[in-house]
Amino acid sequence: MIEDPDGEPTDHFHVSSTLNRASILRHGLDVSKMGAAPGIAGSSRPEADGVFVARGRHEAQWFVRMNNTGGPVDVWQVADVDLMTLEDNGNGYEYVPGTVPAGRLRLVARDLPVAVRDSADDDWAVAPSWDPSSA
Repeated sequence: MIEDPDGEPTDHFHVSSTLNRASILRHGLDVSKMGAAPGIAGSSRPEADGVFVARGRHEAQWFVRMNNTGGPVDVWQVADVDLMTLEDNGNGYEYVPGTVPAGRLRLVARDLPVAVRDSADDDWAVAPSWDPSSA
């Protein structure tokens, strides 16, 4: 695991539609294979020439709640992210340029449902989290 600038271990995660699971297991994270489902933000094509990663479980959970894929999502732990190579897309989100091979990925949460709007207070219901001990 790569350490952050303060010397602490840094976990990185990628959130993707469950429709992409078979492709990710076979090809890793590769934007040229995008097509089975839209991106988390609802995009139909890659927003960057690389793979977006969440810094830690809290940010990954934010991407799970953002889910605009139309269905459940998986959370993948991404090993060996070199912090020096991360790129900022201009909106504060970072991505790994290029692809991430399947051997650096581990499925840590699967089939997380879409968070739904709670009409009682007009806010988004909290999406489920995954067991931190499994990551």
